[in-house]
Amino acid sequence: MTSTQALPLDDLRVIELGSLLAGPFCGQLLGDFGAEIIKVEDPVIGDPMRQWGREKSYGMSLWWPVIARNKKSVTADLRTTEGQDLIRRLVAKADVLLENFRPGTLERWGLAPEELWKINPRLVVTRVTGYGQTGPYAARAGFGAIGEAMGGLRYVTGDPSTPPARAGISLGDSLAATFAALGTLVAIHSVGRTGKGQVVDSAIYEAVLAMMESLIPEWQVGGYQRERSGATLPNVSPSNIYPTADGEMILIAANQDTVFGRLTEIMDQPELKTNPNFEGHADRGHHMDELDEIIAQWTRQFDADDLLERLHTNGVPAGRIFRAKDMFSDPHFAAREAIIHLMHPQIGELAMHNVFPRLTETPGKVRTVGPTLGENNEEIYKGLLGMDDASVASLHSAGII
Repeated sequence: MTSTQALPLDDLRVIELGSLLAGPFCGQLLGDFGAEIIKVEDPVIGDPMRQWGREKSYGMSLWWPVIARNKKSVTADLRTTEGQDLIRRLVAKADVLLENFRPGTLERWGLAPEELWKINPRLVVTRVTGYGQTGPYAARAGFGAIGEAMGGLRYVTGDPSTPPARAGISLGDSLAATFAALGTLVAIHSVGRTGKGQVVDSAIYEAVLAMMESLIPEWQVGGYQRERSGATLPNVSPSNIYPTADGEMILIAANQDTVFGRLTEIMDQPELKTNPNFEGHADRGHHMDELDEIIAQWTRQFDADDLLERLHTNGVPAGRIFRAKDMFSDPHFAAREAIIHLMHPQIGELAMHNVFPRLTETPGKVRTVGPTLGENNEEIYKGLLGMDDASVASLHSAGII
């Protein structure tokens, strides 16, 4: 993409309210493809994400430059009438209002969708919450972890000998944000047909539930309860992590009949594919432990590089368990520019993941890292809203911005 090529969503303006992850990740996704994201933050502390993350440099979170990339930061105290009026003025010039407050918060501030549509009937109001805008649980506080539990993910994650485990990332929040971004674009498409905005209601527990494959009909029809299965897939074999001579862990997924046949040839044990215990998919699933031990005895003979070369050359899906340091040195990551490097005004060179998915004609782009608090106040309040110097100075002195 050349520097003059338009980004696919650069005709959209999104007013991002809320904080932490579920709402802001939706804003990040839309901003990655060119939408103008005007993030409204508390004038004193800003989004708590500015301080989240294990490692901090120069007094800031290393998560913030990623979750707030491609965004503009303005400040406004939304608990004041003056701050609420600023939102109304921004909404008049926006396509989307994005928020992840507890249901009823916008309404208490006089910013209910019905009131905002009086200002801008084409406005899409995207709302990300734990339980959704309706139902008996709507008013409850709902973090991503609770949504993961309620949506069914936590129960099936981890080893069967231990309590349910966390995936290691904020998966529930990110899923709800991704569905919110999808819903926002669908609603924008509808505006083009009808001229009317609507509410996009993305609940964390429902976003998780949407990823649970056939869990619901398995229980309803067959009374089958999915359980935790550790590193394996129930009744799917071989598909597991296997040891190597140099202490690496290699994931091999050779459960399809033809692929399993190729694996047995590489192992110089072609008789395995005609063994009644391993001949068919269901047979291998029923004798998973036995088959895993046979394969592990074979993989232990080779260093990881040698093992992977044998598997890849013969068309058997396999790979290392990557950590961040592995991604930086991997040639495939490099060739596809999966990791990009930007300049941060305080940190210097800063690496982060690129924009996904890839579009061949109108790809997204990371243009800026996360902004400083209120960095764009003058640009937005004076430039976009047309406020004069005195008005902006008065809001600042009163602590509104």
